[in-house]
Amino acid sequence: MDNTAKDQNGSMKRYIAEVTRRAAAAKSEIAHATTEQKNQALREIGQQILASSDMLREKNEQDLKAGRERGLVEALLDRLELTDGRIRAMAEGLEQVALLPDPVGQKTSMESRPSGIRVGKMRVAIGVILIIYESRPNVTADAAALCLKSGNAAILRGGSEALHSNHAIASCIHAGLDRAGLSGDIVQVIETPDREAVGELLRARQDIDIVIPRGGKGLIERIIRDSAIPLIKHLHGVCHVYIHEEADADMAVAIAVNAKTHRFGVCNAMETLLVDEAIAGTVLPRIKAQLDEKGVEVRGCEKTRALLAGISAASEEDWYEEYLGPVLSVRVVDGMTQAIDHIGTYGSQHTDAIVTDNDDVAQKFLQEVDSSSVMVNASTRFADGFEYGLGAEIGISTDKLHARGPVGLEGLTSQKFIVLGDGNVRE
Repeated sequence: MDNTAKDQNGSMKRYIAEVTRRAAAAKSEIAHATTEQKNQALREIGQQILASSDMLREKNEQDLKAGRERGLVEALLDRLELTDGRIRAMAEGLEQVALLPDPVGQKTSMESRPSGIRVGKMRVAIGVILIIYESRPNVTADAAALCLKSGNAAILRGGSEALHSNHAIASCIHAGLDRAGLSGDIVQVIETPDREAVGELLRARQDIDIVIPRGGKGLIERIIRDSAIPLIKHLHGVCHVYIHEEADADMAVAIAVNAKTHRFGVCNAMETLLVDEAIAGTVLPRIKAQLDEKGVEVRGCEKTRALLAGISAASEEDWYEEYLGPVLSVRVVDGMTQAIDHIGTYGSQHTDAIVTDNDDVAQKFLQEVDSSSVMVNASTRFADGFEYGLGAEIGISTDKLHARGPVGLEGLTSQKFIVLGDGNVRE
């Protein structure tokens, strides 16, 4: 390594060490802030975003221009763009988070014990949360809002494609925090696009408590591999809809089509459809007709291809695939046991649904499918923090510890036991 490279590496280490040190120092301030202080900060940030809309669009145009020059596809450019509507939506999102109940300090399960003490739990902030994400610059405002309201300091590292936009939003966040009398160190946005910054952050376990990655499979695989810090994450979303033989046919068709076509590039879209053989001949042609209208390619097992002429064969790899696009794999099964076995083998523990009029079958599916969201007679597209009544979410977790499913404000807190006594001593 030459001297220049050594100096750059040393500079990066010093920069990240300073960021994490300041975040660790600020976590006590935000953890002990009142609900009123946090809500004021959220509203001040929202006002700053609205007042800075011209500046935000100007900085965003720099990112869009660079993205076009790099050959980013239209779908990614669309995700990157900050329109007037999206800028207003960021401000409205901050107001919505301000209106949510504050989880910090909430006491639950207070019970009296034979010894005379009362034991319960209290929600507390986690500490410092690192969020690593791609493309959408509005995530900068959303992540800052959720961390702030849940009493956590945040370190935000967006993608290089949104560098100017993220820094512009960060300036609004810092101005809002200042107007609310809170330290700007509570929310810090990493200033460099250098990938080495991510590596340094993932090693900073002395200051960072939790890492939340949001982005493509490659990003999340790297973070899983390299992080020395616990994660809240999901790797991919291979979501299933299973149509049981006792399903209402109209309901089954509507749910399957919605789960696949409502939006293609989202983690809660259906990627594999499982259909009982007894009802396949009734519902599959109807589903296929509607998928054709929406430009969806269907790949199927041998039994599916016998019912739907002209479709491609599904390979073993297809059953594992998260397409995030207009492609669907279909398998005809000989009952719920085979359907559940298929989900257990190929699924990602994200979201899986059954369509059935048989309550006993529905309850068995709920009990035996091991996913973060399991649904009966509803589209997988409902696997969302807002739809679940959480108000907002930072992402979906398929982990089994701490948080599982959509992660909202409560998922960004922990719990501690509290004990209330009156001079009690243990005998």
